[in-house]
Amino acid sequence: MSIIQQLKEKQEIALVELMKLYGDYLLRTAVLLLKDRQAAEEAVQDTFLTAFEKIGQLSDENKLKSWLTCILINKCRAKMRKKSWKHAFLSLDLLERYAGDDLHSGPEESLVKLAEHQVLFEAIQQLDYKYKEAIILYYYNELKISEISAQLKLNENTVKARLARGRSLLKQLLCKGEEFGGEKNSQESAR
Repeated sequence: MSIIQQLKEKQEIALVELMKLYGDYLLRTAVLLLKDRQAAEEAVQDTFLTAFEKIGQLSDENKLKSWLTCILINKCRAKMRKKSWKHAFLSLDLLERYAGDDLHSGPEESLVKLAEHQVLFEAIQQLDYKYKEAIILYYYNELKISEISAQLKLNENTVKARLARGRSLLKQLLCKGEEFGGEKNSQESAR
């Protein structure tokens, strides 16, 4: 019996299996969108509860992951509307947990990669939510434009425009950071 059928029969064991299958993926996505682990965990829990209650609305069993992602995005949007998240920052150790381990690199290379991830992550967090959402779904979750379009209920050209604008804004933010770092370094060497 499939997990979908078990969920439709309201078997709690199926819900536990669903959490094992998609919990990490959904949590990673929520942390990237909300920048707050506790809020992300709440959004993921709400997502699983909603999925358990409304599993009958899933029309294509092959689209379970996309359906869960769509529910999660809506939960994150609701959380964003309820609170101001502009001052929440992801700590370095949290980023390290989600950046993934590269077992083949040395400690110096890992530290450089971690710093690059931190700079990029902080730049992404400065974007408006609509650009951040598109960037995260496309680059971090590796969804296709058509999948993002379906999940966000937007035209594909709108998604493409948000990705292009988001990349442009990221480039501006990252270039400003390099200029600032370069000025600081030149001032220190002049002393």
